[in-house]
Amino acid sequence: MMTTFCGILYLLNEIKVENVIIGKQFEVSKNYEEFIKIVRDNNIKVNVVECNTKLTISNDLTFNVLWPNSKQKVLENSINNNSLILKLNYKNFSMLFTGDIEEEAEKILVSKYKNNNILKSTVLKVAHHGSKSSSIQEFLELVKPKVALIGVGKNNNFGHPNEKVLERLEILRYKNL
Repeated sequence: MMTTFCGILYLLNEIKVENVIIGKQFEVSKNYEEFIKIVRDNNIKVNVVECNTKLTISNDLTFNVLWPNSKQKVLENSINNNSLILKLNYKNFSMLFTGDIEEEAEKILVSKYKNNNILKSTVLKVAHHGSKSSSIQEFLELVKPKVALIGVGKNNNFGHPNEKVLERLEILRYKNL
């Protein structure tokens, strides 16, 4: 979340923004306070969303908000585990944006969506930069992505992506052949 807010703060200061959609926040940080200051100072409309919200861009393009959920918020590592989770749907294509969720939130999503295809997506933005605390096998098996993308800097200090995460993605690739 901190990295995400830093990126948003940079963009809000560098380009003209009229609207921002963010997930419901359960914890206040310095970056969040700075975000609020910038949007107020610049009269930017903020739409706070949470689970079960549908954002319609056009007839063919929608976003379903799958997380966070006020009634089921995760207390452990709250900022990461209550990240905004969006599923983009465009005709026969879908993409799951997972923010920085970790195993705790993934387990809740698995439990909530295991009996339908809500999580299944063409492309998966791998959670938390491929951290060892994310991308549990059960979650990956419900998403069944054809492509998995990991946002990570080369030679980063955290060692992302984690080798075990890459192994789980490789196992999933063979299962889906």
